Amino acid sequence: SLVNEMGLPSNGRYLDFGGGIGASIGPFREHMPQAKLVSADISAESLAMSKRIYGDAVEHVWMPDGTLPFATAEFDGAFACCVFHHVPHEQHLNLLRELRRVIKPGGLLMIYEHNPYNPLTVRSVRTCPFDENAVLLNASQLQRTSVAAGLRTYKCDYRVFFPAALAKLRPLENWLRWFPLGAQYFVALKA
Repeated sequence: SLVNEMGLPSNGRYLDFGGGIGASIGPFREHMPQAKLVSADISAESLAMSKRIYGDAVEHVWMPDGTLPFATAEFDGAFACCVFHHVPHEQHLNLLRELRRVIKPGGLLMIYEHNPYNPLTVRSVRTCPFDENAVLLNASQLQRTSVAAGLRTYKCDYRVFFPAALAKLRPLENWLRWFPLGAQYFVALKA
């Protein structure tokens, strides 16, 4: 895993930015059971739902105005799963600067996003009521803005190439991570 590869503490403190109803909490806890996780979101309703499911195992923080109410260098790392396409693009630079601020120097920021180069992803986003005002961004745009915010690109991979009907082909995805047609991508950035 990237966390091990970069030498980040398995018992560190991590931020799930835009954690919503907690969809990332289970996988995070599975891979990093000793870590402390803070799930932050602008939706009090989503956080309440997450808290009902996960209780006090995760700290839930409401960000009513979208600002990060955390100290400088408070987290060993942070991640955002399919959040940035909901944030107006003109706000990305300041948001990335804030995320960099709350991550310790050398820490990791992982951003997962839907890939606008995948036609099935574009179709799914267009037809999803939750994504009504979403504007997809490609990995290059995200990396350029991240660098302008003082972050350094560590890695960029594409993922989810085969739908459930072709699940038997998913082992091939390890060799396709470079190919920019996966349904999603992630950009790993160093603070």
